[in-house]
Amino acid sequence: MSKGKVVLAYSGGLDTTAIIPWLKEVYDYDVICCCVDCGQGEELDGLQERALYSGASKLYIEDITDDFCENYIIPCVQAGAIYENKYLLGTSMARPGIAAKLVEIARKEDAVAICHGATGKGNDQIRFELAIKALAPDIQIIAPWRDSKWNMDSREAEIEYCKAHGIDLPFAADSSYSRDRNLWHISHEGLELEDPSLEPNYDHLLVLSVSPEKAPDEPEFVTMTFEQGVPKSVNGVEMKVSDIIRKLNELGGKHGIGIVDIVENRVVGMKSRGVYETPGGTILMEAQKQLEELVLDRATMEVKKDMGNKLAQVVYEGKWFTPLREAIQAFVESTQKYVTGEVKFRLYKGNIIKAGTTSPYSLYSESLASFTTGDLYDHHDADGFITLFGLPLKVRAMKMQEVEKNNK
Repeated sequence: MSKGKVVLAYSGGLDTTAIIPWLKEVYDYDVICCCVDCGQGEELDGLQERALYSGASKLYIEDITDDFCENYIIPCVQAGAIYENKYLLGTSMARPGIAAKLVEIARKEDAVAICHGATGKGNDQIRFELAIKALAPDIQIIAPWRDSKWNMDSREAEIEYCKAHGIDLPFAADSSYSRDRNLWHISHEGLELEDPSLEPNYDHLLVLSVSPEKAPDEPEFVTMTFEQGVPKSVNGVEMKVSDIIRKLNELGGKHGIGIVDIVENRVVGMKSRGVYETPGGTILMEAQKQLEELVLDRATMEVKKDMGNKLAQVVYEGKWFTPLREAIQAFVESTQKYVTGEVKFRLYKGNIIKAGTTSPYSLYSESLASFTTGDLYDHHDADGFITLFGLPLKVRAMKMQEVEKNNK
């Protein structure tokens, strides 16, 4: 009789497939696989057969795509949360939603442990485990790559281990890029990307996009509408958020939008180099920003920028289920009340070019912004304003002159 049930975060790849017989052999667990669908598409094909063939007693395939879009992506888009000015948090945002579903299945199955296949060098181990600790502090966490009983250190070793346990699947020993995909993005690491001096082989690497050089020679106009900070339509067609992202992925991928080559600072202390494809997400965040420029006042925009940077760090570090994230999100949500309107832009060879923005709550006043004197603004009023605004500078300069004179 087994020691109990363990829920394994299962992708169907070599690592998590090898973990199934390992959990049974080393810990005598009944292994229940759980694949959480965040929009990774065809990667889910054949998982049921593969999991059961590899020794799992059951497989759950849980679709959280809409939850991912509405409750994780949208708050980060509204905040303008971008890690180190480049990374749109595609993997980071998905992990707390996945962890929450793993906990839900573990409770349903009365499991004693949750297992993940994240390595000891990456960020995902932190994201999964912090989320599980916050949601289910009583459930044990198993991380094979940090376990002294895990003796496999290569794909070849994992393939041999699987074969020794009667699992003969078409895994290639020569690894390709290490990828993570969901509806929001796809990340690429490994191969030539491990050397920052080398240019990415985009012809071999890209999945969602074409390079800007291979994008169409003609621009494409796109129109989006928003209501209270939530996207509602693309080119006049109303859609739910997940379908809007799918549509924007199609448009952005076609025009080479959102390809980022970054050397980022991981939570565990090392730098890593990767390429992210986020075509639809890049468009959505730029459209949101374009509308906010019209409707948010200067002071709110300044604080919101700080909160966006802070939220990016919080999400990147796996601290989604914390009071700090809730507080930042509450502030950001309060700024979205009037982020309603229409945004137009052109997509052209990797660029998103403004083509006009309108909102019933626009703070832009043509009469104020023009060079013509109007009723609300008299050029002479600037005299007193500049005198007071520059007073500290003038006082300091006068004091320094006085000190310099006395020292002569």
